[in-house]
Amino acid sequence: MTEPKKIPQKLQMLQAVKGMNDILPPESARWEWLEAKMRSVLQRYGYQNVRTPIVEPTALFVRGIGEVTDIVEKEMYAFEDRADKHGQAEHLALRPEMTAGVVRAMIEHSYLRDSGRRLYYFGPMFRREKPQKGRYRQFHQMGVEALGFAGPDVDAEVILMGSRLLRELGLGPEHVRLELNCLGAPAERRAHREALVAHLEAHKALLDEDSQRRMYSNPLRVLDTKNPALQDMANAAPKLLDFLGEESLAHFNGVRAILDAAGIAYTLNPRLVRGLDYYNLTVFEWVTDKLGSQGTVCGGGRYDGLIEQLGGKPTPAVGFGMGLERMLLLLEEVGVAPEAPTPQAYAVVPSSEGLPQVMVALEQLRAAGVSVVLHPGQSSMKSQFKKADASGARYALVFGADELARGEVAIKPLRDAAALQVSRPLAAVADWAAELLRA
Repeated sequence: MTEPKKIPQKLQMLQAVKGMNDILPPESARWEWLEAKMRSVLQRYGYQNVRTPIVEPTALFVRGIGEVTDIVEKEMYAFEDRADKHGQAEHLALRPEMTAGVVRAMIEHSYLRDSGRRLYYFGPMFRREKPQKGRYRQFHQMGVEALGFAGPDVDAEVILMGSRLLRELGLGPEHVRLELNCLGAPAERRAHREALVAHLEAHKALLDEDSQRRMYSNPLRVLDTKNPALQDMANAAPKLLDFLGEESLAHFNGVRAILDAAGIAYTLNPRLVRGLDYYNLTVFEWVTDKLGSQGTVCGGGRYDGLIEQLGGKPTPAVGFGMGLERMLLLLEEVGVAPEAPTPQAYAVVPSSEGLPQVMVALEQLRAAGVSVVLHPGQSSMKSQFKKADASGARYALVFGADELARGEVAIKPLRDAAALQVSRPLAAVADWAAELLRA
């Protein structure tokens, strides 16, 4: 008896991991526009690009970010690597932020030995949390780190750079506002911490479970609560600004004096502490009311102790991070919509016979700086012109049999109905390439 033929089952379609998104054209063009605008500003301030691995030792983030932060306790993708031939396995993590990785690289390569460094980065970060609009498990950040500079001038410069970046993206004071605070030095924070813990103990009955857990391990974060029932208690808590000594106040006032002279508006927010343990002195955030609960679009501050904490020599540092997904959402919300890039020309080629001549001419155009798309394969002139129009190109370059026999190309304007079609010699590509670029 013959076995019945087995019908292969349809393979299940694979999808991206929840909260980790594909970025496809034309959306990817918005990302490229945003990154190019950012790079332009950063390079004008003398910042250079740095790139570090996505995977780092888990201990780097435990030591750098803080063991009792939400990131380390709840959100970090940490895992044990495969054991080597000796049975030893490394504990690794997908980076949840990049400052610690940049600091690790500076220490490992002795990169701060001769002078300070101004660095910037772009890249994906990873946190396992509930995906929502503007908050994903794989998200992307742009960040800057100014390492080896102690004065308030660099704090102010970093803030001025962030302010310029936002303005050049089309975001003004009606869209975002700057909030500023000073966390002081370690001794001042310890004195404030004692007073704050006493305040929280006196109001322990009001605290939710999460705040009670943080009360002794990270009391400053209790003040950052979003729980409406705790706002009065948080507002009445001892303020760190009242515990600052002369040196910390002088630093903070130096930052403020520069911002005031530059006309940068800001609000003092004594409850602004940031979510990571390594900050001291100046901290700041740009916040918006346009994105609901996802209000912070850029934030950072000074972290003078982190480099020593991770094994380097004591070195001052300041920086900030900006989420690209959230920034794109904000730009869309306020109506800043960059145009998708379009080619300057679209090559219409009715027959494959002339392709060698056509391809040589197109390569010469591209070498001259003209962006030109070749219609793939052969199809009717009507279909090719339809594709040319849909591409957004300003011109169709028609390489018909008659044109090629004369050693010419027909240049047909697609965006100006009053403009006339002209012919140009293939032997003078550079000349008509300049015409296309000037138009």
